[in-house]
Amino acid sequence: MNVRVLGCSGAISSASDAAHDPGGTTALLVDEDILIDAGTGVAVLTDDELALVDHVFLTHSHLDHIAYLPLMIDAVGDARDTPVTVHASRATLDILQAHIFNNLIWPDFTRIPSPDAPGVRFEALETGEHVTLNGRTVTGLPARHTVPSMGFAITSDTACLAFSGDTTSNPEFWATVCALPGLRHVIVETAYPDAQIALAHAAHHYCPSLVADDLRGVQMKAELLISHLKPPHGAQILDELRAALPGVSLRALRAGEVLIL
Repeated sequence: MNVRVLGCSGAISSASDAAHDPGGTTALLVDEDILIDAGTGVAVLTDDELALVDHVFLTHSHLDHIAYLPLMIDAVGDARDTPVTVHASRATLDILQAHIFNNLIWPDFTRIPSPDAPGVRFEALETGEHVTLNGRTVTGLPARHTVPSMGFAITSDTACLAFSGDTTSNPEFWATVCALPGLRHVIVETAYPDAQIALAHAAHHYCPSLVADDLRGVQMKAELLISHLKPPHGAQILDELRAALPGVSLRALRAGEVLIL
Protein backbone atom coordinates (compact mmCIF):
# COMPACT_ATOMS: atom_id res chain seq x y z
CA MET A 1 0.00 0.00 0.00
CA ASN A 2 1.36 3.40 -1.01
CA VAL A 3 0.28 6.67 0.61
CA ARG A 4 1.16 9.65 -1.57
CA VAL A 5 1.15 13.05 0.11
CA LEU A 6 -0.64 15.42 -2.26
CA GLY A 7 -0.80 18.27 0.25
CA CYS A 8 -0.14 18.69 3.97
CA SER A 9 0.10 22.44 4.58
CA GLY A 10 -1.90 24.32 7.18
CA ALA A 11 -2.60 27.09 4.66
CA ILE A 12 -2.00 27.96 1.03
CA SER A 13 1.20 29.92 0.62
CA SER A 14 3.91 30.60 -1.93
CA ALA A 15 6.45 31.04 0.87
CA SER A 16 8.80 28.29 1.93
CA ASP A 17 11.07 27.68 4.89
CA ALA A 18 13.16 24.77 6.10
CA ALA A 19 10.06 22.91 7.25
CA HIS A 20 7.08 24.25 5.36
CA ASP A 21 6.40 22.95 1.88
CA PRO A 22 4.39 25.51 -0.12
CA GLY A 23 2.24 22.71 -1.50
CA GLY A 24 -1.51 22.49 -1.10
CA THR A 25 -3.68 21.76 1.89
CA THR A 26 -4.45 18.32 3.23
CA ALA A 27 -4.95 15.41 0.84
CA LEU A 28 -3.45 11.90 0.91
CA LEU A 29 -3.81 9.42 -1.96
CA VAL A 30 -3.85 5.76 -0.92
CA ASP A 31 -2.75 3.65 -3.90
CA GLU A 32 -4.74 5.05 -6.84
CA ASP A 33 -8.32 4.87 -5.62
CA ILE A 34 -8.68 6.26 -2.08
CA LEU A 35 -8.37 9.88 -0.98
CA ILE A 36 -8.00 10.88 2.65
CA ASP A 37 -9.32 14.46 2.69
CA ALA A 38 -9.62 16.56 -0.46
CA GLY A 39 -7.86 19.85 0.17
CA THR A 40 -6.10 21.91 -2.47
CA GLY A 41 -3.31 19.32 -2.74
CA VAL A 42 -5.67 17.34 -5.00
CA ALA A 43 -4.85 19.86 -7.74
CA VAL A 44 -1.60 18.00 -8.52
CA LEU A 45 -3.55 14.99 -9.87
CA THR A 46 -4.14 14.64 -13.59
CA ASP A 47 -7.62 14.11 -15.03
CA ASP A 48 -6.88 10.41 -15.48
CA GLU A 49 -5.69 10.09 -11.87
CA LEU A 50 -8.78 11.89 -10.57
CA ALA A 51 -11.04 9.50 -12.45
CA LEU A 52 -9.47 6.52 -10.63
CA VAL A 53 -10.50 7.77 -7.18
CA ASP A 54 -13.45 5.67 -6.03
CA HIS A 55 -13.55 6.57 -2.32
CA VAL A 56 -12.95 9.79 -0.37
CA PHE A 57 -12.65 9.72 3.44
CA LEU A 58 -13.13 13.13 5.08
CA THR A 59 -11.87 13.99 8.54
CA HIS A 60 -14.16 17.02 8.79
CA SER A 61 -15.91 19.74 6.81
CA HIS A 62 -13.46 22.65 6.94
CA LEU A 63 -12.59 24.12 3.55
CA ASP A 64 -8.87 23.30 3.63
CA HIS A 65 -9.85 19.60 3.80
CA ILE A 66 -12.73 19.56 1.29
CA ALA A 67 -12.02 22.39 -1.17
CA TYR A 68 -11.42 20.15 -4.20
CA LEU A 69 -14.15 17.61 -3.48
CA PRO A 70 -17.01 19.39 -5.31
CA LEU A 71 -14.73 20.37 -8.20
CA MET A 72 -13.43 16.80 -8.47
CA ILE A 73 -16.94 15.29 -8.55
CA ASP A 74 -17.83 17.56 -11.45
CA ALA A 75 -14.56 16.96 -13.31
CA VAL A 76 -14.72 13.15 -13.33
CA GLY A 77 -18.42 12.72 -14.15
CA ASP A 78 -17.97 11.88 -17.83
CA ALA A 79 -15.10 9.48 -17.12
CA ARG A 80 -16.91 7.32 -14.55
CA ASP A 81 -19.75 4.81 -14.65
CA THR A 82 -20.23 4.74 -10.87
CA PRO A 83 -20.48 7.49 -8.24
CA VAL A 84 -17.58 8.52 -6.04
CA THR A 85 -18.31 7.36 -2.49
CA VAL A 86 -17.65 9.91 0.26
CA HIS A 87 -17.15 8.43 3.73
CA ALA A 88 -17.46 10.75 6.74
CA SER A 89 -19.41 11.09 9.95
CA ARG A 90 -23.13 11.63 9.55
CA ALA A 91 -22.66 15.12 11.01
CA THR A 92 -20.04 15.97 8.37
CA LEU A 93 -22.16 14.56 5.55
CA ASP A 94 -25.10 16.65 6.74
CA ILE A 95 -22.89 19.77 6.61
CA LEU A 96 -21.79 18.94 3.05
CA GLN A 97 -25.38 18.43 1.94
CA ALA A 98 -26.62 21.63 3.57
CA HIS A 99 -23.76 23.96 2.70
CA ILE A 100 -21.94 22.61 -0.39
CA PHE A 101 -24.08 20.24 -2.46
CA ASN A 102 -27.17 22.42 -2.05
CA ASN A 103 -27.65 23.83 -5.58
CA LEU A 104 -26.60 27.24 -4.22
CA ILE A 105 -22.87 26.82 -3.63
CA TRP A 106 -22.58 23.77 -5.90
CA PRO A 107 -24.97 21.45 -7.73
CA ASP A 108 -26.41 18.59 -5.69
CA PHE A 109 -24.40 15.75 -7.20
CA THR A 110 -26.11 13.31 -4.84
CA ARG A 111 -29.07 13.65 -7.25
CA ILE A 112 -27.51 14.51 -10.60
CA PRO A 113 -27.13 13.47 -13.34
CA SER A 114 -30.08 11.56 -11.82
CA PRO A 115 -31.13 10.19 -8.41
CA ASP A 116 -30.52 6.67 -9.75
CA ALA A 117 -27.09 7.51 -11.18
CA PRO A 118 -25.62 10.34 -9.07
CA GLY A 119 -22.09 11.70 -9.24
CA VAL A 120 -21.46 11.17 -5.54
CA ARG A 121 -22.78 8.85 -2.87
CA PHE A 122 -22.54 9.55 0.86
CA GLU A 123 -21.78 6.75 3.32
CA ALA A 124 -21.65 7.48 7.05
CA LEU A 125 -18.63 6.30 9.03
CA GLU A 126 -18.31 7.04 12.74
CA THR A 127 -15.37 6.90 15.13
CA GLY A 128 -14.49 3.26 15.84
CA GLU A 129 -16.12 1.97 12.65
CA HIS A 130 -14.18 0.72 9.65
CA VAL A 131 -14.41 0.10 5.92
CA THR A 132 -12.35 -2.57 4.13
CA LEU A 133 -11.55 -2.00 0.46
CA ASN A 134 -9.49 -4.62 -1.39
CA GLY A 135 -7.40 -5.56 1.60
CA ARG A 136 -7.01 -2.04 3.00
CA THR A 137 -8.96 -1.06 6.09
CA VAL A 138 -9.79 2.54 7.03
CA THR A 139 -10.92 3.05 10.64
CA GLY A 140 -12.29 6.22 12.23
CA LEU A 141 -10.18 7.56 15.12
CA PRO A 142 -11.19 10.09 17.82
CA ALA A 143 -10.45 13.77 17.20
CA ARG A 144 -11.34 17.04 18.97
CA HIS A 145 -11.87 20.06 16.73
CA THR A 146 -14.30 22.97 16.37
CA VAL A 147 -16.60 20.92 14.12
CA PRO A 148 -17.40 17.18 14.15
CA SER A 149 -14.09 15.50 13.29
CA MET A 150 -12.21 12.24 13.22
CA GLY A 151 -8.82 10.87 12.32
CA PHE A 152 -8.16 7.68 10.38
CA ALA A 153 -6.07 4.54 10.69
CA ILE A 154 -5.15 3.03 7.31
CA THR A 155 -4.10 -0.60 7.59
CA SER A 156 -2.63 -2.98 5.03
CA ASP A 157 -1.67 -6.63 5.47
CA THR A 158 1.76 -5.59 6.73
CA ALA A 159 1.59 -2.18 8.41
CA CYS A 160 -0.56 0.69 9.66
CA LEU A 161 -0.53 4.47 9.35
CA ALA A 162 -2.54 6.74 11.66
CA PHE A 163 -3.64 10.28 10.81
CA SER A 164 -4.95 12.67 13.44
CA GLY A 165 -6.90 14.97 11.13
CA ASP A 166 -7.38 18.35 12.82
CA THR A 167 -7.41 18.00 16.58
CA THR A 168 -6.29 19.55 19.84
CA SER A 169 -5.35 17.78 23.10
CA ASN A 170 -6.66 14.27 22.62
CA PRO A 171 -5.34 11.48 24.89
CA GLU A 172 -7.99 9.12 23.51
CA PHE A 173 -6.42 9.38 20.05
CA TRP A 174 -3.00 8.35 21.35
CA ALA A 175 -4.34 5.49 23.46
CA THR A 176 -6.18 4.14 20.41
CA VAL A 177 -3.24 4.63 18.06
CA CYS A 178 -0.69 2.97 20.33
CA ALA A 179 -2.84 -0.16 20.42
CA LEU A 180 -2.83 -0.50 16.61
CA PRO A 181 -0.85 -3.52 15.38
CA GLY A 182 1.88 -2.82 12.87
CA LEU A 183 1.87 0.93 13.49
CA ARG A 184 4.63 2.48 11.36
CA HIS A 185 3.77 6.19 10.97
CA VAL A 186 1.61 8.68 12.85
CA ILE A 187 0.74 11.86 10.98
CA VAL A 188 -0.25 14.51 13.52
CA GLU A 189 -1.16 18.11 12.93
CA THR A 190 0.72 20.86 14.75
CA ALA A 191 -0.61 24.13 13.42
CA TYR A 192 0.86 26.75 15.73
CA PRO A 193 4.05 27.51 17.68
CA ASP A 194 3.83 27.68 21.46
CA ALA A 195 3.75 31.49 21.37
CA GLN A 196 0.28 31.11 19.84
CA ILE A 197 -1.06 28.59 22.35
CA ALA A 198 -4.10 30.77 23.06
CA LEU A 199 -4.98 30.62 19.35
CA ALA A 200 -4.36 26.87 19.33
CA HIS A 201 -6.84 26.48 22.20
CA ALA A 202 -9.42 28.72 20.51
CA ALA A 203 -9.10 26.98 17.13
CA HIS A 204 -8.80 23.48 18.63
CA HIS A 205 -5.41 22.74 17.08
CA TYR A 206 -2.18 21.39 18.49
CA CYS A 207 0.93 23.37 19.35
CA PRO A 208 4.17 21.65 20.46
CA SER A 209 3.57 21.83 24.22
CA LEU A 210 0.09 20.32 23.82
CA VAL A 211 1.48 17.45 21.74
CA ALA A 212 4.18 16.87 24.36
CA ASP A 213 1.61 16.88 27.17
CA ASP A 214 -0.42 14.19 25.39
CA LEU A 215 2.64 12.03 24.69
CA ARG A 216 4.08 12.21 28.20
CA GLY A 217 4.34 8.62 29.42
CA VAL A 218 3.02 7.18 26.15
CA GLN A 219 5.02 4.34 24.63
CA MET A 220 5.02 4.85 20.88
CA LYS A 221 7.72 3.54 18.55
CA ALA A 222 6.24 4.77 15.26
CA GLU A 223 7.69 7.69 13.33
CA LEU A 224 5.91 10.98 14.04
CA LEU A 225 5.19 12.98 10.88
CA ILE A 226 4.11 16.58 11.42
CA SER A 227 1.48 18.10 9.15
CA HIS A 228 -0.72 21.20 8.94
CA LEU A 229 2.18 23.54 9.74
CA LYS A 230 1.07 27.15 9.43
CA PRO A 231 3.45 29.26 7.34
CA PRO A 232 5.78 30.91 8.16
CA HIS A 233 6.19 29.05 11.49
CA GLY A 234 7.14 25.57 10.26
CA ALA A 235 10.80 25.52 11.32
CA GLN A 236 9.97 27.06 14.70
CA ILE A 237 7.23 24.49 15.36
CA LEU A 238 9.58 21.61 14.53
CA ASP A 239 12.35 23.02 16.75
CA GLU A 240 9.88 23.32 19.63
CA LEU A 241 8.60 19.78 19.07
CA ARG A 242 12.11 18.33 19.08
CA ALA A 243 12.94 20.21 22.28
CA ALA A 244 9.72 19.05 23.95
CA LEU A 245 9.98 15.44 22.73
CA PRO A 246 13.64 14.36 23.05
CA GLY A 247 14.17 10.84 21.78
CA VAL A 248 11.04 10.82 19.62
CA SER A 249 11.62 10.24 15.92
CA LEU A 250 9.84 13.11 14.18
CA ARG A 251 10.03 15.16 11.00
CA ALA A 252 7.85 17.32 8.80
CA LEU A 253 5.60 15.58 6.33
CA ARG A 254 6.35 16.77 2.80
CA ALA A 255 4.08 17.18 -0.21
CA GLY A 256 5.09 14.74 -2.93
CA GLU A 257 6.57 12.06 -0.70
CA VAL A 258 5.25 8.49 -0.77
CA LEU A 259 4.94 6.36 2.36
CA ILE A 260 5.09 2.60 1.66
CA LEU A 261 3.23 0.28 4.00
